[in-house]
Amino acid sequence: MIERLRKVEPISIAGLTPKKPDAGMPIVEMVAPADLYLDFDYQREHGERSERLIRRIVERFSWSSYKMPICAFAEVEGVGTALKVIDGGHTVTAAASNPYIDKIPVMIIEAPDTPLQAHSFISHNTDRLAVSAAQLHHAAVTAGDEDALTVEQVCQRAGVRILRGPPGRPFQAGETVAIASIKALVSRRSAKRAREILEALVKAGRAPVTANDIKAGEMLLTDPDYAGEMDVEVLAGAIVAAAPAAEQDAKLFAAAHRVPFWKALAVAWFKKRPRRKAEAA
Repeated sequence: MIERLRKVEPISIAGLTPKKPDAGMPIVEMVAPADLYLDFDYQREHGERSERLIRRIVERFSWSSYKMPICAFAEVEGVGTALKVIDGGHTVTAAASNPYIDKIPVMIIEAPDTPLQAHSFISHNTDRLAVSAAQLHHAAVTAGDEDALTVEQVCQRAGVRILRGPPGRPFQAGETVAIASIKALVSRRSAKRAREILEALVKAGRAPVTANDIKAGEMLLTDPDYAGEMDVEVLAGAIVAAAPAAEQDAKLFAAAHRVPFWKALAVAWFKKRPRRKAEAA
């Protein structure tokens, strides 16, 4: 495995005016989670999805994956000064629900009124890059997750390379960021069948291997109406033969017949398959 560990290095801030912090540094304290307050003026109420997430956190609680909630002292009507949760409501609710958790560490910042707390909530939820599905996959592989390792093995054997994000250059054959589609494919089909589908796309030089490619390839190699005339080599050849007009033909077919693009793409590829002698005659 390629070593990706690097020492933190500051970036160039030429042209910037660094901001001096306008409040003291946060402090960390251990508190009982049930003593904290949630402000639903600017946070979501705990609906069905939130409760499912909280239950999942309770079942999987681990200090190694714990993310410290952000809190601030504020005046609570009828109570006095108390700690309000600015970010991490699901975590604190899960901790309060877990009978093995008495206290949790929280980070306390200076934000004494609701507008400042709401501003901090916005900052904590916007001033960061979202973690992509591909990044989560690579992390799961590193952690030894069995499902992720199976997906990685299928891709390696098929010649597919899962990128962490768009490469900033033209994609090369076999590269993909469609990790969710690949995971779903492996889940629906056996690892062997998933490898065959991906292998055909790589042999055809698909760059990148897209979610639509995967669905179209799966249809042609597994659907009884098509699979009898297709195998990895035939599919790869059909894809090559259909290019470069396949995408445009698929768009027209999808619009005319009101079918998903991936299904229309499969039809465009199927039409270019090598014909058997009897069929050709």
